[in-house]
Amino acid sequence: MIIYPIAKINLGLQITEKRPNGFHNIETVFYPVPIQDALEVVESDSFKISITGIDLGEDPENNLVVKAYHLLKNDFHLPPVSIHLHKNIPVGAGLGGGSADAASMLLLLNELFQLKISEEQLLEYALTLGSDCPFFIRQNPAFARGRGELLEEIPLSLKGYYLVVVKPPVHIATAEAYQDVVPARSRIAIKALVRFSVSKWQGNLQNQFERTVFAKHPEVGEIKQTLYKFGATFALMSGSGSAVYGLFRSEKKSLISHFPADYQIFFQKL
Repeated sequence: MIIYPIAKINLGLQITEKRPNGFHNIETVFYPVPIQDALEVVESDSFKISITGIDLGEDPENNLVVKAYHLLKNDFHLPPVSIHLHKNIPVGAGLGGGSADAASMLLLLNELFQLKISEEQLLEYALTLGSDCPFFIRQNPAFARGRGELLEEIPLSLKGYYLVVVKPPVHIATAEAYQDVVPARSRIAIKALVRFSVSKWQGNLQNQFERTVFAKHPEVGEIKQTLYKFGATFALMSGSGSAVYGLFRSEKKSLISHFPADYQIFFQKL
């Protein structure tokens, strides 16, 4: 059985406070975008995993899809499986690729082996794998708060926009991104801002990580400037970076020539 995990972008991101346990509370809007990995699972004589596509630089046995398998195996009688994961969603990008893979593994195993796990239970399992994993169970636009796990689906559509996502060869660990951030609340809540026309988001809908990430990695900030230079209605870094996306009213594949060859660039019509 094959499933295609999708990525997300953040429409605004505010770090509102630091918890005593070291985690941070955030407010953001997760929006699903059709940049996909491919995940195949078949029953096998022994457990095995292979990964192709983007080099993750890790032992495949440590991948979140393996952790998702063992998480369900603790509660259900699962046979050995052979897993193949093809990585296309950039890593260290703020696009949620690893979380999407983990959540998709839960969905796939539930269907493949008819485990009859309810959606609410799947959400609970997903949360043990990562703060933003629950979003990828339903994959609908959602206002997120807490660590990103408290979700409220919202009626938001970017249909008709052309999405450009640019990922430079910069890997930003989430812990690094949080290191120099000072929690603060925005003047207007993100949940309210996304109700405005996209043309009014620039300068109002912000990602608080941009200030520190752009200071340490100026090339990331330059991507945002380039997207606006070429007519983006709105551009923002996604999550803790380093991918930056732009929303355009027309196709912009000519942009590819304005970035170095080692940048990953994705074009999608939403």
